[in-house]
Amino acid sequence: MNIGEVSRQSGLPAKTIRYYEDIGLISPLRTDNGYRAFQDKDLHQLAFLGRARALGFSIDDCRLLLSLYNDQNRESSHVKSLVEQHLERIDEKIAQLQSMRATLEHLAKACSGDHLPECPILDDIAGVAS
Repeated sequence: MNIGEVSRQSGLPAKTIRYYEDIGLISPLRTDNGYRAFQDKDLHQLAFLGRARALGFSIDDCRLLLSLYNDQNRESSHVKSLVEQHLERIDEKIAQLQSMRATLEHLAKACSGDHLPECPILDDIAGVAS
């Protein structure tokens, strides 16, 4: 398969596929004229990486997950540990987002939103006490 076909089948942009090759996540064969020749295993790995990225895993995590997936002697405890660490990071992000939301909600309520120039939202962002 060429990069266009594997892009269509995997749902990943060709640019992403090239990037994954550049950083060593995948290694498609090359034809004599230098074109990439993707095999079914490459397509499967790209679909795997696409799903892992959609779940928010970092590139380094994806590299480890792919390695574990390909290791028939892996211990599922390693996979579980990686996922639990990822869940902790997600929980931290959720807490940060909830805090941002609460702050913005408070600021939106404090702003009269009228024709006057006074704006507690801008004052807060600028660090000016209102």
